[in-house]
This record gives sequence, structure tokens and C-alpha cells, in this order.
Amino acid sequence: MTHELGGIEWRDVSKRYGEHTVIPNFNLSIAAGEFIALLGPSGCGKSTLLRMLAGLEPVSSGRIDIGGRDVTDLAPGQRGIAMVFQQYALYPHMTVRDNMAFGLRNVRMDEAEIDRRVTAAAQMLELQALLERKPVQLSGGQRQRVAIGRAVVKEPLAFLFDEPLSNLDAALRTRTRLELARLHKRLGATMLFVTHDQVEAMTLANRIAVMNQGRIEQFAAPMALYERPATRFVAGFVGSPSMNFLPVRRAADQDGYCAVTLANGQAVRTAVPGAAPPAGDAMELGLRPDALTPAADGQLQGVVEVIERLGDRTLLHVQLADGLLVVADAPPRAAEPAIGSTLHLRMDLQRAHLFDAAGAAHHPA
Repeated sequence: MTHELGGIEWRDVSKRYGEHTVIPNFNLSIAAGEFIALLGPSGCGKSTLLRMLAGLEPVSSGRIDIGGRDVTDLAPGQRGIAMVFQQYALYPHMTVRDNMAFGLRNVRMDEAEIDRRVTAAAQMLELQALLERKPVQLSGGQRQRVAIGRAVVKEPLAFLFDEPLSNLDAALRTRTRLELARLHKRLGATMLFVTHDQVEAMTLANRIAVMNQGRIEQFAAPMALYERPATRFVAGFVGSPSMNFLPVRRAADQDGYCAVTLANGQAVRTAVPGAAPPAGDAMELGLRPDALTPAADGQLQGVVEVIERLGDRTLLHVQLADGLLVVADAPPRAAEPAIGSTLHLRMDLQRAHLFDAAGAAHHPA
């Protein structure tokens, strides 16, 4: 199946509802053939951006291009896109075959071409044995594959996915993520995926735009977001479990690197070059759970509140003396501490990040 590739571009796009601006002056370019995720919490504007791109919401100002063509004022059906929603929205009285063919028949496509496209999409999504069934006879995962197939047969310039995995159970979400990744590899089409689930974004997308209050906090490859988040918001949103943030005060540089004073009064040196805010400024020290491990000589001390056993790793939830709850990685095959016991934690300061009062990140060299 061949698809004409089409890039996507938002140019100074704004969305207002009366006096309230939800998307202020948004700019983003997606290259043809990329798989991009818009990632952010509920209410950050990601679905509004997708709906404006699809033509389901008017643009207040600015311009949207798809495949190098201005589509800002075009009807949804003229934009060359196909959309997959959170709800499957299949016609219950139609078979899988007819659900997939319906949109093509509406535009009076030749029946032989419709049959070719439906057959190809069914093979790609392993739906051949289900073509004569009706939606009520399908599982949730099968229904979602039919909804994806209905988009595939349109052979669009771009695919738009609006949280399509939210209604699936954990095992089905994992399998469907794999199917979407394979679909992108086979088609080479531009795909835009909206989600609040950072695992979906990290496993599927070539690049991720992390959204916050209608703006992009950072647009980068998945591991770049994880390893070098641009802001405290990104650091807290990307990664499971979230990064730990410890309140600190900036101390005098040591050997050209930033030093900070912990809440317990202890001064420690980070690997962040000494160009951050001046001494005395309030900051936060950011540590991923795997940079915080039990050790007798650890800089932090607290009480074990919860032990989270995940199979491949064990997480320790520890409450520090100042009331802050942090999450640390337990060493593999080590004896578990008892709930309520006192534990010392060592910080891997070579991997610690600093976040200033404005939320900007300062990374290890």
C-alpha cells in the first residue's frame, strides 16, 4: 500500500473561546513520514490542536499546512487526513468489511479499488478472518484495529490518533502499541499521536512535543526528554516513576561545579557546571529513582513507607525527615528493608539535575 507523504505545519496558530486563549501562537513543524506524539496532561491543549488540524475546530488565527498545502479553511474531508478516535465509533449494523469500506463508498470510489484497499488493510492488521463479523462479535482490541483499518484504507497524507488506546486494558494497550509501530514502519506515513500517557509516547514516537497550558515545553526525541529535560515540568512528566525533586539552596561553586545545601544542612557538589544562579538562590535537585539507592553512607535518611515490587525492579518509597516522600531503586536481589525501618539513601550526584526558580533545567556536563 503506498501513501503520498505529507508533512504538517502549524504557523502562529491560536485558539480563543471568547476572551479566553487556550492555544497562544503555536508553531510546530513535522517532517513527512515522522511519528510525532503530542504529550501532556488533560487540558493542556493537545486535543484542541489535533481537532484544528483535522478541521473539526476553526482556527482563531494563524495557518495550518498539510503536505505543503494551506488547509486552514478546508473542510475535514478535503485535508487528506484520517483520524482514529478514543471511541471506536463503528456502525453496529455493518460488517467489518463494510465499516472499513463505508467512507470510500461515500466518495463513490470504484468497488474494485475499495476491495483492493480493504483486503490490503485487513491483511496488514490481521483482520481477514473477521471481515464478515459485526462489531458486537469483536473484542475491544479487534474493534480498535477495525477503526485503524478504516483510516488506513483512505491512504491519507497523515494519520491523526486521538488517545486511541485509552479504552483498552493493559495487555491490549501493549499489543496495539506494537501494531501501530509496525503500521508506521510499513506505511512510512506521517502520524500524529495525542496522549497523556508518557509510556505510549516514549515507545511509539520519533519525537515528542511535551505540552503545558497550550505551549510546547520541549520538542525532542524520547530519550533526550528523559535524560536532559528542558524544564522541571518535563522532568516531572516524563519518566515512570517521576523524578524526585529535593529543595536545596545554591552554595558556592566547588572546583567549577555547582554545589547545593540540602534541607538537612549538608553541602554536596553536583556535576552541573558552575554557571547556574548565584549562591543563596532556592533551587531543586532532581534525581531519577535509579540515581537514589540504599547505602549505609547515604546523604539522605528517611523511613520506608511503601515497597513497590514490579518484577524487574523494586521501588522504595521513603519519607525524609522534612516530610518529603522520595522514590528509590532497591538493589537487585538485595534483602528488602522492613516497612517503617530507617534507611539511608545515596544520591548519584553525577546524574543529578538542578532546576532554578523559573523551572529551567541545568544538567550535568
